[in-house]
Amino acid sequence: MRNGKQKYKCYACGRQFLGGLRLNSAVLWAEYKEGKQTYEQLSRKYKCSKKTIQRKLDLYKVKIEPKVQRRIIVLMDTTYWGRIFGVMLFKDSITKENLLKYYVKSETNAKYKQGIEELKSKGFEIVAIVCDGRRGLINSFENIPVQMCQFHQVAIIRRYLTANPKLPASIELSSIVYMLKQTDRESFEGALNEWYLKWKPFLNERTINEETGRSFYTHKRLRSAYRSLKTNLKWLFTWYDYIDLNIPNTTNAIDGHFADLKNKLRNHNGLSLDRKKKFIDGFLKV
Repeated sequence: MRNGKQKYKCYACGRQFLGGLRLNSAVLWAEYKEGKQTYEQLSRKYKCSKKTIQRKLDLYKVKIEPKVQRRIIVLMDTTYWGRIFGVMLFKDSITKENLLKYYVKSETNAKYKQGIEELKSKGFEIVAIVCDGRRGLINSFENIPVQMCQFHQVAIIRRYLTANPKLPASIELSSIVYMLKQTDRESFEGALNEWYLKWKPFLNERTINEETGRSFYTHKRLRSAYRSLKTNLKWLFTWYDYIDLNIPNTTNAIDGHFADLKNKLRNHNGLSLDRKKKFIDGFLKV
């Protein structure tokens, strides 16, 4: 004490100071995670070294509340930082609560299946699943309605046809796809079938390779776009087939959550893998 004020010493840098703000790990963690405060900003605020801030944050234990068993609609997707570090997340569409996550090096159907089985084993009743259109995934769950994310389907078609297609057939197909999220199954199927009947001869056009004499389809990417829609059509309107369940037609709720997480992590570039995982644990609360 000096002149009635508490004297403090930073053991990392040896600096001594009077009074000031006490370091509370929980408050510090909240400012770090939600307030986007960096080590540097927090060290200036609390008048201590960055190492002291880092040490205090390392001491904080992330608290994960137990999940209550109930009926759920599962949104599931994976996001990445780099090529070999990702987070696979399972979120309840009804309550918006994150229920389960895995740190993964790659996105696999087996891991998604494992997640669904783990949720079942914990007592959750899964009434529907919303996911992207990974090959072999959407038809992997028996007796559970599965909705393919319509946003992912639109993105698939955009990759085949580009955002600004030039061929009239591609322009018409793109316009049909863009109405996907605002229409019902019958209207969409009708428009897609009419498009196919109109452009079938065009789709079947072939080009001959002058060197080999072999022929190939002239409009391969357009054919691939149409085939993708026909293949996935069964799962694009599950929300409509089970309208009483209020199934979302996209995984936008989980994708937006990922975007928010990445924005916050961007303020803390250079974190070690363990510290990055801790931040993600605290943000996702699962």
